[in-house]
Amino acid sequence: MRIFKDIEEWRAFRKKLSAQKKLGVVMTMGALHKGHFSLVERSKSENDFTVVTIFLNPTQFNNKEDLIKYPKTWEEDVKELENLNTDFLIAPSYKEIYKDNYRYVIAENEFSKMLCGASRPGHFDGVLTIVMKLLQIAKADRAYFGEKDYQQYHLIKGMADTFFIDTEIISCEIIREDDNLAMSSRNIRLSSYGRKLATLYAGVIRKDSAISDIIIELEGNGIKVDYLEEHFGRRFAAVIIDEIRLIDNFDLKECC
Repeated sequence: MRIFKDIEEWRAFRKKLSAQKKLGVVMTMGALHKGHFSLVERSKSENDFTVVTIFLNPTQFNNKEDLIKYPKTWEEDVKELENLNTDFLIAPSYKEIYKDNYRYVIAENEFSKMLCGASRPGHFDGVLTIVMKLLQIAKADRAYFGEKDYQQYHLIKGMADTFFIDTEIISCEIIREDDNLAMSSRNIRLSSYGRKLATLYAGVIRKDSAISDIIIELEGNGIKVDYLEEHFGRRFAAVIIDEIRLIDNFDLKECC
């Protein structure tokens, strides 16, 4: 696996790749897990080359403490990507990515204000801005995003369509733990008791019950509910356990 820490070095290399070869990109913030690996494997199965990006993006964190505590596992991530026979890894610095110091921002004014956007002001501005930058840097034919962050995927897909981005935006199914909890880099921060509550949360939100009753049950077990809503035939949830924010969503046909 060839590692690029200099954006211009990658861009020069990208121009030399054959136009006849397809390139897929998987964007991450590190602390990789099976969910990320499934995206890499999907990309490898559909393209000639796969590039992964690792960049812990500070502009999408409205909680500085969450940014500080975000797991950083560079050596393990590189090893896992090498084991997957990933072709390329781009890992740029903040100064390279944000030469403008985040003066130029991509924003969406409707769906980004709902769900996660309602309680995390500015979050999706940071997400859309970094994804636009990485799309322009990677110049990939296809980009792969997990459906755990379905709102994020929906916004990125809309942005790519709106700005006539050539890269095809592809959604991939959620990878779950054995207890049905959606895999997340934040899961490893849960205490043993918090992990038990997370298992409870993963089951309760799938009940064929009224939203109000589900919220009561979650809060009755000490789980703080940020939101539990239904849109586009899907149920969306965000809760706080051990001061860690966990999100999930699924097609209502799976439970109701």
